Amino acid sequence: MVISSAGCNVLDYALTGPKRIHAVDANPRQTALLELKLAGIRQLQHGDFFRVFGQGSHPQFRELYFDALRYELSAFAQSYWDRNQGWFSAKNPQHGFYYRGLSGTVARAFRGYLDLNPTLRDSVEALFDAPTLDHQRELYDSRIKPYFWSRLINWTLARQVTMSMLGVPHPQRKEVQAQHAGGVAGFVRECIEYVARELPLSSNYFYSVYVRGAYTPDCCPEYLKPANFALLKAGFADRIVPHTTTVTQFLRTNEERISKYVLLDHMDWMAGYHPDLLIEEWDFILKRAAPDARLIFRSAHARPRYLDSITVGTARQRLADVLYFHDDWARELTLQDRVHTYAGFHIADIRNLQCS
Repeated sequence: MVISSAGCNVLDYALTGPKRIHAVDANPRQTALLELKLAGIRQLQHGDFFRVFGQGSHPQFRELYFDALRYELSAFAQSYWDRNQGWFSAKNPQHGFYYRGLSGTVARAFRGYLDLNPTLRDSVEALFDAPTLDHQRELYDSRIKPYFWSRLINWTLARQVTMSMLGVPHPQRKEVQAQHAGGVAGFVRECIEYVARELPLSSNYFYSVYVRGAYTPDCCPEYLKPANFALLKAGFADRIVPHTTTVTQFLRTNEERISKYVLLDHMDWMAGYHPDLLIEEWDFILKRAAPDARLIFRSAHARPRYLDSITVGTARQRLADVLYFHDDWARELTLQDRVHTYAGFHIADIRNLQCS
């Protein structure tokens, strides 16, 4: 069971060949996007598919949509893409799909900021083309760091409206502020500097798409690569089942045993706004889990408080006592995290649940 989000991770996980992936999201727009990608995999050739979802625009998208994609979609997804098909038809890359929506608006504003500073823009673009990490680090230290972190950038990053548009709710912002002396802006700067100095940007499609508004064949999610697209088209994509619902409601009605849970960071905002519902969700996660099921999730806090405050199961055990955490493994992988904006990444197995 995976939180759908935009569907990229769902499709990449499908390439590992699981029996089934349940893609769950309470936001019907996220499900509509996953449905559109699945329809594209089934109905398009790779060249057209990459133009749509790699470059974010296709000059014949309207024809592709009505001729090949629309009839594959649910009623809501049809209605949604009937209204928003123009997102994939834009001739200007800065009006394409990856500069749409809330986070896309932030990306477009950032690109506009760079365009007002051509020297800085050229330096940032050179960063993504750096042939080695040493060269990338030198570029950042000499040509970007001294000029990028302006008052305007720091002020913008500190605003809750900016964080909300990037998908960071108020409870997560409070967690960041509580842990970092520099506040939200200082935390974001630290994250970006780590990525710019310690991880190769030439393959970092998470940040590249924000700056460029499109993926490239050499810098993109796995599902967009020709060989992987062929695997998805040959049947792996058919193992994905989208659901527009909450995690709890899905688990309440689904009786399959779940061996892997990919929960992202949604429990942070639930802990802040609906702690009673978070307890209920964990009860169902444990109820539907296969023996030795594994979970991965992330948090704005290195050790989220709900791990110690929530009790679960019929014996009402402390959640932290039910889960076996692979802390060393998680720390090792965190160093490779190409986005690097979460203080906590957790890998846990269900091992100690008592039934009474």
